[in-house]
Amino acid sequence: MTDVDASALPELFGRYAERFAAEKQALIELDGKVGDSDLGLTMAKGFAAADAALAEAAPDSLSAGMKTAGAAIAKAAPSTMGTLMATGFLRGSKALEAASVLDAPALAAFWGAFRDGIAQRGKAQLGDKTVLDVLHPVAETLAAQAEAGATPAAAARAATETARAALEATRDMVAQHGKAAAFGDKSKGLQDAGSTVACILIEETSAFLTAREDT
Repeated sequence: MTDVDASALPELFGRYAERFAAEKQALIELDGKVGDSDLGLTMAKGFAAADAALAEAAPDSLSAGMKTAGAAIAKAAPSTMGTLMATGFLRGSKALEAASVLDAPALAAFWGAFRDGIAQRGKAQLGDKTVLDVLHPVAETLAAQAEAGATPAAAARAATETARAALEATRDMVAQHGKAAAFGDKSKGLQDAGSTVACILIEETSAFLTAREDT
């Protein structure tokens, strides 16, 4: 496997940007069921900006690259979800300050900090039907995989399976935050839009790491 260092981040964010562009309409429709329909636009715009920022100035460290991405998302997509995503990347960047490659321990540290930053900024609890309901089990899975000595690609694949199951579980939850909370029990049965974003991120991270594993 080719080590994933700072030079690989533009490729990773290129994947994110391409996926969110492709999912824009689906996210708009999903968010529109109990929200204000802007999630697809927000994510497409935010990750396009992060992709452009990293392509413009090659990062000299993993931490610097994640910080650049977070700042770009914050500027381009200053909505609730854009701010949460920016917070996640900025907090995660601090967890990578001592990391030169994105191995399994670094991956676990990043996503753990990403989760914690969003939880603190959004003041959400598990079970509130938010992005945290996928981010938490993902972070826990990555921590367990790192402890077991997994490769980063294997750890991310395990986290992807966890994310998909956690996303499906949000259908049984009742929204407690944002505009969705106003729908009360009517939000039950619907897949959470924010959790969908988290699942997309870990899916693309896994695809990226698996591709690197094969080179």
